[in-house]
Amino acid sequence: MESNSVRRVIERLLSSADIKIDGDRPWDPQVHNEKLYASVLAHGSLGMGESYMDGWWDCDRLDEFACRILRAELDKKIHPRSDFPHFLRAKLFNLQKPSRAFEIGRHHYDIGNDLYRCMLDQRMIYSCGYWQHAATLNEAQEAKLDLVCQKLGLQPGMRVLDIGCGWGGAAKFAAERYGVEVVGITVSREQEQFGRKLCQRLPVEIRFQDYRKAEGTFDRIFSLGMIEHVGYKNYGTFMRVVRGHLREDGLFLLHTIGNNRSVTSTDPWIARYIFPNSMIPSAKQLAGAIEGVFVLEDWQNFGYDYDKTLMQWFRNFDENWPALKWKFDDRFYRMWKFYLLSCAGAFRARQNQVWQLVLSPNGVKSGWRRDRQQSQLGKESNLLLTNWVLRPLLEAVGCGPSPVFANRVPPTA
Repeated sequence: MESNSVRRVIERLLSSADIKIDGDRPWDPQVHNEKLYASVLAHGSLGMGESYMDGWWDCDRLDEFACRILRAELDKKIHPRSDFPHFLRAKLFNLQKPSRAFEIGRHHYDIGNDLYRCMLDQRMIYSCGYWQHAATLNEAQEAKLDLVCQKLGLQPGMRVLDIGCGWGGAAKFAAERYGVEVVGITVSREQEQFGRKLCQRLPVEIRFQDYRKAEGTFDRIFSLGMIEHVGYKNYGTFMRVVRGHLREDGLFLLHTIGNNRSVTSTDPWIARYIFPNSMIPSAKQLAGAIEGVFVLEDWQNFGYDYDKTLMQWFRNFDENWPALKWKFDDRFYRMWKFYLLSCAGAFRARQNQVWQLVLSPNGVKSGWRRDRQQSQLGKESNLLLTNWVLRPLLEAVGCGPSPVFANRVPPTA
């Protein structure tokens, strides 16, 4: 097909999303290399992303460009043949089997803690924030962590497993704020080493471990943004592993990106450059994995909040680029920009969601309600305040320890 004909095909597709090539609006792409059109038709999203990395086109508002493409479902109107081997490989092989479990850590999470310190909030939480009453990224991530802990009804002395613990921020938060003991597991060496230093004075253990090798029994388990690396062939295994480590009266909270439809692989560009061997689960896939293993107590969606989270991550990354460019080249900058802003557009278009599921082994006997969990938490928080804040003051003025303090250890012991 001649280059002019290819351009006209792309122009017609984009016009249905109110996008004009070389237009004057922020979401209109400015094309610098005419090879772009053939690349997009031949390779779809992979061609679009790679050509952006190579500087073949620019766009002032990549996030809005991506949002408009996905709202118009243009991603479903181009079916490049080059995608077929990618989808076939995901069908034929278990891309997330144990021998591959650590690939994502090496490829994505080990590229440099300095990058993530510059991009994320102060606790380095790499999942969607909860913006309902938050004004800043730090507030949104703290609100999300509080939401998780409240839904689980954490109480002092509980033993908690964090599957996919990242740099240890959530484990540290739960140990400090709720007085629990935490085991966190990660497939990233950089995260393991960072997390151990971060939590070294707390009852927190960080392990370099695949979820299938977890050990022990826990009162509560949570997993924030990790099941996206598990793969559809392993969802059932994942749920059974979690169930095997959870007490009969325990609770499990799963926080995940959610897909509006069931797929068996991820976007080819994302798979090659950002998250190899990853995929986003659908409600149908999760429900199938849960059936016969857990009772579903609650399912919340706050997917719109990821748009705001990703936009703030990009602002942080962009503002701190001068401190990072000594380590990463300009192509990496364009790749990371395309990643963050195109993902923001996907959540703005509501193509992807963010779900929190609360699951129990046999059903909470008195029924699970978040207000009941918060009520219990209020009582425990008062006890924590008395134990770890007021106790030293009482003893300093000559008051002996009350029986309420017996056998209790401060979270920093």
